[in-house]
Amino acid sequence: MSISSNAEPSSLLDKQFINNKWVASSGTRMLDVMNPYREERIAQVTAGDSQDVQAAVQAAQQAQPGWQALGGAGRAAYLDGFADGLEARRDTLITLSAINNGKPLAEAGIDLDDAIACYRYYAQQARTLDARQGGHVSVAMEGVDARCYHDPVGVVGLITPWNFPLVTSAWKLAPALAAGCTAVLKPSEVTPLPEQVLAELALEIDLPAGVLNLLNGDGDGIGAPLTNHPGVDKISFTGSNRVGETVMRSAAARTASVSLELGGKSPILVMEDADPAQAADWVMAGIYFNAGQICSATSRLLVHESVAEALYAALAERMDALTLGDPLAADTDLGPLTSAKQREVVQHYLALAEQEGLTVVRGAQHRTLPARGYFLAPTLYRDVPVESRLWQEEIFGPVLCSRSVTSEEEAIGLANDSAYGLAATVISGDPKRARRIGRQLKAGSIWYNSEQLVLPETGWGGFKRSGIGRELGPWGLGAYLEVKHVVGPLDR
Repeated sequence: MSISSNAEPSSLLDKQFINNKWVASSGTRMLDVMNPYREERIAQVTAGDSQDVQAAVQAAQQAQPGWQALGGAGRAAYLDGFADGLEARRDTLITLSAINNGKPLAEAGIDLDDAIACYRYYAQQARTLDARQGGHVSVAMEGVDARCYHDPVGVVGLITPWNFPLVTSAWKLAPALAAGCTAVLKPSEVTPLPEQVLAELALEIDLPAGVLNLLNGDGDGIGAPLTNHPGVDKISFTGSNRVGETVMRSAAARTASVSLELGGKSPILVMEDADPAQAADWVMAGIYFNAGQICSATSRLLVHESVAEALYAALAERMDALTLGDPLAADTDLGPLTSAKQREVVQHYLALAEQEGLTVVRGAQHRTLPARGYFLAPTLYRDVPVESRLWQEEIFGPVLCSRSVTSEEEAIGLANDSAYGLAATVISGDPKRARRIGRQLKAGSIWYNSEQLVLPETGWGGFKRSGIGRELGPWGLGAYLEVKHVVGPLDR
């Protein structure tokens, strides 16, 4: 089950990682794993079932008390071990992400660096956790001793998406382990290959048995029984709103805790004092990274009418210069979409745009696509009505919708007029103005005059339909902790 040095995955991954052992799955089906550039099957993974979930949860339950008793400093050493192991496999994992996800090599490298930084950050957080235990709480009543403790939630089910496998698993697994939780991790069945390394590393660093269990399978076989299992104390899910709502209903039936990072339809505001050339670079990075398959993609462009034409010209020039091709080629800027299914989803929206008569600045008619691969042309529509489904709904592909505005107030109003609130970007020649506008936007992460800087120290999560809870930063650790107060008379 290990990843070979040339990053070619095993053709058959028919086992589950439970209690530090690769064991035969009770599931009988196999799922194809595709290379989205070659449109070829590169592996098959088992489609696990509820019996696999039962075994994994039982192993996690048995391991949790000992893992908690190890203390934060002890757990931190293992988190550093995960970071070291990922670093040692850097070239292999970058290549594997390109093969399984369709990411260009440069983007895959950014993903891996972010994952490594996350494990190191939560190793530091784990070390500070011991010192916070039993801290005195100031109370007004005399003669009372009040102390605060932070206990792990318990066994957690972690369900990750296909667009950023190693990153999103790090965002969940690192804080969960730092807090003293044990985990059952379900990678996406679309891109399960990069995350298999986590099981390999668990054995390499001698992680106690049962602390991490990794189950391959789809939503019906693994996802549903995991979210419904009475032994799972918390579910952390990243993915679509449709599935997230199902997860929330399952957790509600047993009052289990949930963290949900769901969809987005993020705005990017370009004000009249912005430099159009520089703004174009930031707009490009916000929508065409990972072929637009990013929940925080700034897919709604609001540009002041005085700089709109200059910005559209700059964007068209940059879009024409993008190289679409083999993710393993050093000069590739934009790879294929990760699956045929996702390409079909985006094609549906492109068909809607044609029906609605949207104005195309750049699109399929301006680009010859590679002969193979799940490619779509980077697309830009201008003057998109707010009633358009393309303006309102998450597309999750390389499609940018734009409108011009006449004032700051109009830009803010349109930016906030969305069911989502994950992220936003503000571009202005005046940093103070950009920050002031950012404070008025209803979203969890606001960037100004920059690309999307996602840091382990800053929280991640959304307002409104973009989810519940926060990942990253101390808030990400807190999501896996229960607060306990012990109160009584002062010692005499």
